[in-house]
Amino acid sequence: MLPAEECYTIFQKSIDDYHLKDDVDTALINPFPDGTFEFLLYRKNWIDTVQWHLEDLIRAPEIDPSEGLRIKRRIDKSNQDRTDTVEIIDDYFLQAFRDVKYKPGARINSETPAWLLDRMSILLLKIFHMKEQTERKDVSAQHIGKCRDRLTVLREQKEDMRLAFDELIQDIGSGTRRFKVYRQMKMYNDSTLNPVLYKSSTES
Repeated sequence: MLPAEECYTIFQKSIDDYHLKDDVDTALINPFPDGTFEFLLYRKNWIDTVQWHLEDLIRAPEIDPSEGLRIKRRIDKSNQDRTDTVEIIDDYFLQAFRDVKYKPGARINSETPAWLLDRMSILLLKIFHMKEQTERKDVSAQHIGKCRDRLTVLREQKEDMRLAFDELIQDIGSGTRRFKVYRQMKMYNDSTLNPVLYKSSTES
């Protein structure tokens, strides 16, 4: 089981690799063996990183509406990929802790380990881009100062989440805390659950 610091290292590698080209169409080349936990973490953050930049692009004031719709559809697909990947990571944890005997009165954690990793992945993106803001030459000293203050808070949050993840894994392993995996059951991408989609299919 990887500690939080090693998970952060993998997330950061993904962010750094993406920014070598800084292009949302850059192909994902995962440096870790397929099927490994590290492979999943790298893939998870790559999805987050590309989506971060798609969210920037779609907010361009003069964006062509058809291009905006294309990006929005791509973001929707990315959200589904993100959710699917988190759930695969949760399957890893379910397997890893399958033999744990929970102690009487073990408290349930509302957030699974994988969804905590999801927040940690996005937090590193916030740190990366907030740091970029502190290095800009085209903004006021006030802007730089505000971003530096925010960066300090984000880095504190990173340390808190590192501790929270490691403690959660330790507690689950010792049987003092437990978790359940509830699938997200997203409806908007499901042609049998989204009324716009299933009505459209019956009309055509």
